[in-house]
Amino acid sequence: MTDVLQVEHLSISFGGLKALDDLSFTVGDSEIFGLIGPNGAGKTTVFNCITQFYRPDAGAVWFAPGADRLARAGHHGTDKVDLVGVPVHRVIKHGLVRTFQNVEIIPELSLIDNVLIGGHIDFKASMLAQMFRLPSSRREEAALREKARGALAFLSIDHLADEPAGGQPYGVRKRLEMARTLMAEPRLIILDEPAAGLNESETEGLAETIRRVRDEYGCSILLVEHDMGLVMNVCDRICAISFGKFLAEGTPTQIQRDPKVHEAYLGERDDV
Repeated sequence: MTDVLQVEHLSISFGGLKALDDLSFTVGDSEIFGLIGPNGAGKTTVFNCITQFYRPDAGAVWFAPGADRLARAGHHGTDKVDLVGVPVHRVIKHGLVRTFQNVEIIPELSLIDNVLIGGHIDFKASMLAQMFRLPSSRREEAALREKARGALAFLSIDHLADEPAGGQPYGVRKRLEMARTLMAEPRLIILDEPAAGLNESETEGLAETIRRVRDEYGCSILLVEHDMGLVMNVCDRICAISFGKFLAEGTPTQIQRDPKVHEAYLGERDDV
């Protein structure tokens, strides 16, 4: 399996607190990979270091976006790039996108306009062409709008395309955020607690959506989630961490049986 993401020896401290300590793992091509750990384990910090919201003190974040994206981002003659030091607003240009624990939308805009924001990186018309509504700009906007409607349709919320985003139920807003990530034609989607706030039925639907996104968009997914039922149901492999350190990695079955994982979550060994 080809690796899309390689996190190597990642470390970061905040004052005297070491949030990540020499952490390494890989995410394969078209793989759904879970990152789990008790509260305060450093899971969201891992995401923030990968996406460069935080710059790690040590380590590398190797990402393989594909030759076309690398060329467009100015990297020639290589098949992967170290994201450490890449400006946070340019990470998306490599095909890596993320969602957040708290849904990040613009409530005053319609659903489709929120989704269109995710396609801004591919908008090629000049500022002048956009100001004067030149034919090239109109054609490109029409194509992006059609693509946005397709993303909304994929997530079964296209009937709400022109409705204000802020007035929608929480489950719809979660789908809206996912639709926006699809506009970037991602190579890897990072999902930060996507089931937070969802009921049981919505969580079951989310599992199916994650699989469909992986299969139909051909991307990998890195998932942090406290709902262990969802994680064990949807992930191909899982990495468990505690206090910023690697604990175990393997299939859901292997992780469920690992004594170090049990100790981290329950505070005691099975054989005690």
